[in-house]
Amino acid sequence: MDNVKLLNRTDTKFIFNSATLHTFLESCSNKYKILTINNKTISSYRTLYFDTTSFDFYNHHHNGKGNRFKVRIRKYVDSKLCFLEIKNKIKGRTIKTRKTINDFENQLSYDSLKFITSVIHDLKPLEKKIWNSFDRITLTNEELKERLTIDLNLSFEIDGEKRTLNDVVICELKQERVNRSSPAFTLLKSLHIRPSRISKYCIGAGTLFHQLKKNRFKIKHLQLSKLTTQLN
Repeated sequence: MDNVKLLNRTDTKFIFNSATLHTFLESCSNKYKILTINNKTISSYRTLYFDTTSFDFYNHHHNGKGNRFKVRIRKYVDSKLCFLEIKNKIKGRTIKTRKTINDFENQLSYDSLKFITSVIHDLKPLEKKIWNSFDRITLTNEELKERLTIDLNLSFEIDGEKRTLNDVVICELKQERVNRSSPAFTLLKSLHIRPSRISKYCIGAGTLFHQLKKNRFKIKHLQLSKLTTQLN
């Protein structure tokens, strides 16, 4: 797994209905190894996203800014490992910087803020925005240095309000550089699944905070609504 951590990488995302998942996994079985931890092939994750009061991170993504950030705390529920993570999208690449912390912080600590400002130099005050939970299957191909994450059972919540994406799978292919001859690309194309630009944070925030502009995400929301039996 260390060979395919890919903290500096390209990401290609795909979304499809969970009814397709079994077929896709069977097709992948001779190309990728499934990550197994303590005899489990599905791991649970919980994430807390932060943004400025005016949702700068969300708006930068919505407006297509070339150099943009996401700040989150992510917990690996089964192992109880917790990380403060900063994702920087720049020139088509994703650079992830992270540090281990003890647990979630509803209000970022001094040490956490110091770490964040070492990466985002003109940082405005941050506040918690949304919680996100999902289950993940991870596939790896060490020879190609590829990692494929398959997220399902996604939900978003804040202050007692919750939205669930039933039947939606978000698949993300992580590579050193985009390789469209990758087995994953070929298999997904054979299933008529095309790359899709999507952000879990932006989908969740756009769904829970109705005041946010979402013109450029409208097609994504419609696509997700078609894939799911319920978005409530």
